[in-house]
Amino acid sequence: MRPNFVQRVQIISGGLVIAIAGLINTTISVNAQQKIPVCQPPNPGEYLLLVITPTTDYQRQLRNALPNEISTTTCQYLTDTVTRIGGFNKIEDANRWARYINNIVGLSAIITTRPAEVAQQPATIPTVSYNPKPLGQGYAVLVDYYNRPELANSVQQVVGGNVGFASYGQRPYLLATHTTNQQQAYNTLQKLNERGFFAILVDSRKVVLLRSAVKVQ
Repeated sequence: MRPNFVQRVQIISGGLVIAIAGLINTTISVNAQQKIPVCQPPNPGEYLLLVITPTTDYQRQLRNALPNEISTTTCQYLTDTVTRIGGFNKIEDANRWARYINNIVGLSAIITTRPAEVAQQPATIPTVSYNPKPLGQGYAVLVDYYNRPELANSVQQVVGGNVGFASYGQRPYLLATHTTNQQQAYNTLQKLNERGFFAILVDSRKVVLLRSAVKVQ
């Protein structure tokens, strides 16, 4: 009787190990499928805050610092996990909340907006020579040129100066301005939005300058 009992215990134990292994594999499979969604773009005329929150602790801290009526979404923007905060109709409101988040939680926010109509085309880097270098301290206003480098001419007319090429989040952009003056950066962002460009304002320390000035034909 004893050998049969031991044998049954071994069989049950083996089955339990298989069951646990199956449960672990199922859990891993479920977790792997829970991918963070890509961020939805802002509505036309809306200003959007994208706060870089790479961990659940950062996301929780930010959520606790915001009023309940403000809706947030965790999503993927380029290579970053961010918290998306929308619904701002004025750049002044987005700016005020960006400062609040930075002062209270210590997190930096990207301000972005969207013109009424934009041709959705993939952006690629033109085949020209570059001398990449970090942009440095301050604020950078970048414009998505949708594989149309000739847009640099129009951007230059808006900003009244040279327009460069830069890389942010492994994607190329037209560099409309780089400044340490926060208000000047916001003013440039607003002017570009009013003229129908898809522009974003970011921490310039995360931007790589590819070309300081684009030759406009």
